[in-house]
Amino acid sequence: MHLGLFMMPLHPPHRPMHETLAEDTEKSLLADRLGFNELWVGEHFSATSEPIASPLMFMAGLIHRTRLTFGTGVINLPNHHPAIVAAEVAQFDHMSGGRLLFGIGSGGLASDFELFGDIEPVERGKRMLESIATIQAIWDSEPPYEIEGRTWPIRLTRTVLPDYGVGYMPKPFRPGGPSVHISARQPNSFSVTVAAARGWGVISANFVAHRVLAGHWQGMAKGLGDAGRPVDGSNWRVARNMVIAATDAEARARATAPEGATRYYFDYLGSLAKRAGLAGTMTPREEMDPASATTEDMIEACVIAGSPKTVLDRLVALREEVGPFGHLLMPGLDWSGVNAAWEAETMKHLAEEVMPKLRQHAEAAAKAAE
Repeated sequence: MHLGLFMMPLHPPHRPMHETLAEDTEKSLLADRLGFNELWVGEHFSATSEPIASPLMFMAGLIHRTRLTFGTGVINLPNHHPAIVAAEVAQFDHMSGGRLLFGIGSGGLASDFELFGDIEPVERGKRMLESIATIQAIWDSEPPYEIEGRTWPIRLTRTVLPDYGVGYMPKPFRPGGPSVHISARQPNSFSVTVAAARGWGVISANFVAHRVLAGHWQGMAKGLGDAGRPVDGSNWRVARNMVIAATDAEARARATAPEGATRYYFDYLGSLAKRAGLAGTMTPREEMDPASATTEDMIEACVIAGSPKTVLDRLVALREEVGPFGHLLMPGLDWSGVNAAWEAETMKHLAEEVMPKLRQHAEAAAKAAE
């Protein structure tokens, strides 16, 4: 059972970018000091509230300052030429000594969709699959390159000079490249089954209700089983918003406090989800009308708040209910005002008190299942 930090990141839109970048860096360093295993960073081009355009560029500044494994959460492949992604990911894999997890997606921010041409959702999905196939073909072959593709056919045949290395695309540090991971939101996502069958990892989004997660495991288990792979949760990451304080009452108050980053987070994401018709996965009950769901409803559905003991008990119960996830990701929130102290306290309780016992539970459950 591994622990990671997942940062979109998400900040109030008026905050200066240099200030939030410095804050996100300090949060990453704190995670490393506390023994977190992974750092995942998202990619968005057109929102000052989600201001990191290049997760690889941000994480490169942390390679020699931490022991973390780094994940792109995610690179939205339809927005990039696959040759550029193949070269940049290979470079980062070498810079980090193989400490890269390659998270990919088709995109999730409406303004980015418009920016890059309003490509329809089905077409974005097709382009994502075309892109990753092209990237892996580049890594697996030598020039001359002639890779077919509907959107990005690759041709590099006339200027190949072996003696000088000209015309050669870089290979990643690890043969075959870093492991591939996708994010999941919908409970019955066919993409989850396909990803598991291919041996890719799955990240269950933190902005879905706890009840949605069981569908992700069902899809993963089917894909793994159909492909003849071991049916276990070792490659399943579950992201959950958590607020941990000395007492349950204090944690619950922080989770809904008007000045709290958790409330801002779900007010922001809930509003965008309603506009996009996606709020149905954020309600505490499946039959609830998403349009009527309040920010408090969404916090109830998606957040685990309490003392260290209560959070441990809820995580154990969640894992028994939804499936044997092998990684827990804590989302990183904004640190304005009181929130830096609140989230640092949550991270410390989680790493030092909750995770050791959750790992013991996971190990015992695995032995009992043998």
